[in-house]
Amino acid sequence: MGRRYDYLIVGAGLFGAVFAREATDAGKRCLVIDKRTQAGGNLRCEEVDGILVHNYGAHIFHTGNREVWEYVNRFVSFNRFTNSPLANYKGALYNLPFNMNTFNRLWGVRTPAEARAMIGQERGQYAGIAEPANLEEQALKLCGRTIYEYLIKGYTEKQWGRSATELPAFIIRRIPLRFVYDNNYFDDPYQGIPFSAEGGYNRLIAELLDGIEVRTGADFFDDRPYWESVAAKTVFTGCIDEYFGYRLGRLEYRSLRFEHERLETEDFQGNAVVNYTEREVPFTRIIEHKHFDFGKQPITVITREFPAPYVAGGEPYYPVNDTANTALLGHYKELTGQTPGVVFGGRLGQYAYYDMDDTVEAALRLARKELQSPA
Repeated sequence: MGRRYDYLIVGAGLFGAVFAREATDAGKRCLVIDKRTQAGGNLRCEEVDGILVHNYGAHIFHTGNREVWEYVNRFVSFNRFTNSPLANYKGALYNLPFNMNTFNRLWGVRTPAEARAMIGQERGQYAGIAEPANLEEQALKLCGRTIYEYLIKGYTEKQWGRSATELPAFIIRRIPLRFVYDNNYFDDPYQGIPFSAEGGYNRLIAELLDGIEVRTGADFFDDRPYWESVAAKTVFTGCIDEYFGYRLGRLEYRSLRFEHERLETEDFQGNAVVNYTEREVPFTRIIEHKHFDFGKQPITVITREFPAPYVAGGEPYYPVNDTANTALLGHYKELTGQTPGVVFGGRLGQYAYYDMDDTVEAALRLARKELQSPA
């Protein structure tokens, strides 16, 4: 029986949508399926009283890749939002990333020389740690105890669900310390969020998938033989270990839980993102969505973000890149080389923590590689 499509794309998130757009524009017949009831993956937003709410956490597009920036701006216009988060530790607020405003708040220092001297003094106490045995030792060696205790330890332990002494040192390879009074979190020259008046990220996904057949509420694993029969090739953006039936074991993921709340107040926290770095506070941050688009509505919507263990049937958000999982991933990648007609992409298909620009770039790269030869 002839295949009706050149490509079956499993997953209507950003990776799948970009690949489908490129393949379709090259004359390929594509079918995109997603088990969720709406396309967009974790970029999906919901309008609440004129405020576009990021349903699955803050998504701030930033990149140093001009080609990627120009690509996404083909489909929707981006505003000039600059991410300048705050950290709340025991009620005191500190600027992120760690910069002169942070150091002034911590120690009262006013010049870069004074800040460097204070950090050097704190780091010096851990100079004897030649090879850090865990994340805690690595962080102490990089920045000293004050920054670690106030702004890293509790947040990291909540995020990973483990003590910092149980986490591998390589999770923190470096800690950016900026000796300027600049609260811009990202160094990337291009940064922003799609205008809510244009539909935000929903518009981006809709434009990418315009004219392409999309079936939502369609789970690949519910009728795998059928879905595998409809196309010459499959682009799979789900969990790589699930595709192979977990035959080598399950990769570990961390999950998230979101609590959205509409409030009868004009402004709840005065900033888009505030991190809560105490271990005792169960959520890692509060997002106030109107600030992503400089909103002036009389009400506001906030989201509390809770890290959670991943359980089967839940939503995997990011990989646990420790030694054991990295080794297991290597074995699964060996299987992909023995699976003709299937390519794996996206954060779950590659078991990698991709930012949005990384996702777009990887999808474009895969599309160009695929389209050099017949599907």
